[in-house]
Amino acid sequence: MLELSILGFLAEQPLHGYELKERIKALSGHVRPVSDGALYPALNRLVAAGKLDQHTEPGASAAPRRILSLTAHGREDLLERLRHPKQAEITDQVRFNTLLAFLRHLPDRREQAAVLRRRLDFLQTPSSFFYDGERPVRAEEADDLFREGMLRVARATGEAERTWLREAIDRLEDGG
Repeated sequence: MLELSILGFLAEQPLHGYELKERIKALSGHVRPVSDGALYPALNRLVAAGKLDQHTEPGASAAPRRILSLTAHGREDLLERLRHPKQAEITDQVRFNTLLAFLRHLPDRREQAAVLRRRLDFLQTPSSFFYDGERPVRAEEADDLFREGMLRVARATGEAERTWLREAIDRLEDGG
């Protein structure tokens, strides 16, 4: 998820490390904050792999800033990650939102629709936070007010997301 965010934001424009960190933080928020201890080693790996280029510019009032930009190899990697997201990037809401944030960079609308279809297929499978044996527990069956609330909110959110996904897939496939 971190590397996808890095590649995605740098596909839009070159950034220095602090700007990139702030954009990633805004995208993943308090749910999955990014630390310097995770970001800078990831940047170094991507530079070493030839996916990012870096150069130094003078800072406004501080030390020189390291400006990062996406290379052609980095763009290829981004497109491949968008075409073939990992299953966790489809099933995990925060990871899927990260994928959605950059899916517009994938130039083929059919490939975009295929990613959305994978998410829709996942959301069509009945699930719950709680189970009675193998059977998902519905909100109306919850044994307390708070679990009922969790299940009702999840159901409403899931219905809204499935509706949007169907609409988006139709628009992508119809060229609209």
